[in-house]
Amino acid sequence: MFHIRKAELKDAEKIANVHLKSWKSTYSDLINEQDMSNITYENRKTLWETILKMPMKGQPALVIHDDKEEIIGFISGGKERTKRFGYDGEIYAIYLLGEYQRKGLGSMLLEAFAKEMKKEGYQSILVWVLTQNPTSQFYLDYGAKQIDKEETTIGQGTYQETAFGWKNIDELLQKFK
Repeated sequence: MFHIRKAELKDAEKIANVHLKSWKSTYSDLINEQDMSNITYENRKTLWETILKMPMKGQPALVIHDDKEEIIGFISGGKERTKRFGYDGEIYAIYLLGEYQRKGLGSMLLEAFAKEMKKEGYQSILVWVLTQNPTSQFYLDYGAKQIDKEETTIGQGTYQETAFGWKNIDELLQKFK
């Protein structure tokens, strides 16, 4: 059985572990090795401790865990950062450990996040995905529309990202009924 709850400071190390492991397994074929090496457990742990020490209103972070409280995934987001596309909310990160992918748990996270964003007053959600990432289909399956593509820098490399979005959170939430 899996459960979703708001992330807490005590979760920082476990979130960092999930972030690092799933990032490396997801992107190992998409990002060159030198750029991959810039993501370390230590910098992910510092990032999550910083985020969770002083949670910001309107920036939910949720974890999914098993009955033993082992965190196997997370999702976080808040205000849309580019302000270029007419969306007010954004998924900043969503990751699941590889062995838990394709079991409906990402869908559970997305639904919980959409509900939380709606409670926070957001109307729409955007997410950026590396263009070559096959998980893009996940967002399309839930009715997201492709918005734009642009270049991003990871380490020393330049990669293409695609933005997907839902103009209306309610339309996304309808997909879960």
